Amino acid sequence: MRIGVYVDGFNLYYGARNACGKSTPGWRWLDIRSLAQTLISSRINWSGAHLERIVYCTARIDGATNPSGQADQDIYLKALLAHKSVDLIEYGYYVARVKMAPLATKDARGRPQLVTPQWPVMIQDGQNNPVRNAAFMVSYANREEKGSDVNVASHLLIDVLTNKIDGALVISNDSDLRFPVQQARLHVPVGLVNPSPAQLAGALKDQAAVGVGRHWWRQLRAVDFRNHQLPDPAGGYARPPGW
Repeated sequence: MRIGVYVDGFNLYYGARNACGKSTPGWRWLDIRSLAQTLISSRINWSGAHLERIVYCTARIDGATNPSGQADQDIYLKALLAHKSVDLIEYGYYVARVKMAPLATKDARGRPQLVTPQWPVMIQDGQNNPVRNAAFMVSYANREEKGSDVNVASHLLIDVLTNKIDGALVISNDSDLRFPVQQARLHVPVGLVNPSPAQLAGALKDQAAVGVGRHWWRQLRAVDFRNHQLPDPAGGYARPPGW
C-alpha cells in the first residue's frame, strides 16, 4: 500500500507552536518522515502501508523583514532534503499588503465583536449628536502566506488520479482543503492529521466508510513533535540555537 504524505508546512508549524509553546525548545527540528511513519504504522487497517513520497508545502520567510527567521528556516529546509525527511518541497509565496478592517475585540467564544462608540471615546455628527452605531476603521500591515493549501490539494489530487498512491496522509487543519480531501476519499483511504490543539475543522470531518472507506483522523500532541526530531546535525546541517 503506497502512501503519499501531503504537509501544509505553516499549518503544521503553528499547530506545533500552539501545542508545545512558542518559547519552548525541542519541537521545531521536526523529522517529517519519522512522524509520518509512526502515524501510518499505528493503523491496523492499513496493513503493508509504506511511504511512497512526502510533499512538504511551505513558503520562504522574507529575509528583509525577518532575517533570523529566514536563516533558521533555510537551514531546516536544507536539512529536510539532505536527511531525506521529505521528497519534495513545494514553495508558495508571501504577499505583503496594507489592509483595512473594522476595529474589534473577542467575545467569550473568541469570535470578533465590533467596537462601537462609548465613553471615553464617542463620535458626534455635525450637530454634536452621538453616532452610536459608527464603526472604527483601522489600516494595518498584513503579511500573508499564499499557495500552501493549493499546493497540498494539487499534489494530493494529481497523485490520487494518476494512481501513484494507494492511500494518502494529509497533515493540515485548513478547512479550505475540504473539497480535495472529499474527492480523494472517493478513490483512496485518507488519514487526516490535525497538527493543532484546536478542534478539527468541521469541513474536514466525515465518516470513515465514505467512498472507498478505511479513512481515519488523528490529532497531534506535544509529545508527537518532541519524539520525532531530526538528528543533530542532519545531513550536515546543525539545529539552529534555541530550536
